[in-house]
Amino acid sequence: MIDIVVVLRAEDAVLDFLSVLTDDRGGETRVVLGDHAETVTLPAGSGPAERLALLAPYVRPAPREITSPEPAVLAGLVRDATAEAGRAVRVWTHSPADNRRGRGRLGRDTAAACESAGAGNGPGLEVRHAVGYSPYLQFVSDLDRPLGQRRIEAKLGFVNHSCGHLLTEENPEYLVQTPHIPATERFFDADPDQRERLYALLASLDDEAASVVDPWEFATSPYEAERLDATAAWVRNRCPAAGSTLVEVGACEGALTRRLAAAGFTVRATEPNPVFRPRLAAALAGADAVTVDEAGLAELAKEDTGPRADAHLLIEMFYYGQDPALLDDLATDCLFVALEPEALGLYIRPWLERSAHWRAEEEVVLVPPRVETVCSGRAYLSKRGSVGLLLRRTTS
Repeated sequence: MIDIVVVLRAEDAVLDFLSVLTDDRGGETRVVLGDHAETVTLPAGSGPAERLALLAPYVRPAPREITSPEPAVLAGLVRDATAEAGRAVRVWTHSPADNRRGRGRLGRDTAAACESAGAGNGPGLEVRHAVGYSPYLQFVSDLDRPLGQRRIEAKLGFVNHSCGHLLTEENPEYLVQTPHIPATERFFDADPDQRERLYALLASLDDEAASVVDPWEFATSPYEAERLDATAAWVRNRCPAAGSTLVEVGACEGALTRRLAAAGFTVRATEPNPVFRPRLAAALAGADAVTVDEAGLAELAKEDTGPRADAHLLIEMFYYGQDPALLDDLATDCLFVALEPEALGLYIRPWLERSAHWRAEEEVVLVPPRVETVCSGRAYLSKRGSVGLLLRRTTS
């Protein structure tokens, strides 16, 4: 058995996979370096010091941007490394949910490449992911390897002598500090669905969140179901459904929209994401009182024709850097805004305190915080609750 470690950068092999590099079996290990697009062979029988010395020259200054090989390049590197091995191999790589997105992308793509390696020729290659740097998730791991004092000293020595320039790196993607240097290296297995969901979950604020259907698991999460039900009931209790028209900004795949339509509202569901929008339209295809379009908040604020809506809904969508001043120009006198408490204090309350156009009529806790499993139980995380603000326009 030959171990193949696929990492974005050379220091990653030591930070997250030292127990693999220094396995007591002492067999050959190959380290595929994504940023160099080459493989370093650690020969059988070589000791820890020799192995780390072979990797040290490949630790490079941090680039300005995250660089990860194209999937085809990565697949070729893995294929070449495994073909040259000439015997059974096991592949180790980053977690798809590593908070450093370059590592997460490489971990996802490596697993896909290993999976395709067996296409038509039996099962793919065995892959294990390092938990790595994941401050928001707790993983249910399959293999934990506590490092003894000698290995910890070797790891810290490598950091201090070969990665000193990364100890003060400004880019958090490449910064090396205590949370990036585990004393126990943890690993887990993941099936393709778990892998894609973990990757999408950590892409919550960029377009890759749409890489899987229902990335936030609205359809299966008890917490999300309670939040959505409470939000729909809040709107229904404050805005009579009969004859009322709502604009739902950032409707995603329609989990809330379906509840509003079922309550009898006429809903304009807007979704600027070109991947989410067709799913939204398909989910609402049978709802006569719902229309779907691509307008975002900025576009809605520019609309100065047409009827005024009874209310605009901005539910769990104010995380993307939108300017709250845009709310002044929406064609409505009523806003339903919901966010986790910390985000509400960061994005909405300061603006509302200065606003001459809006006042808070009501504040309600829609759902309290809860800890919940995600991705078929592979990990769990704290969901921070949702607080709703009902705002009324003070001037027309």
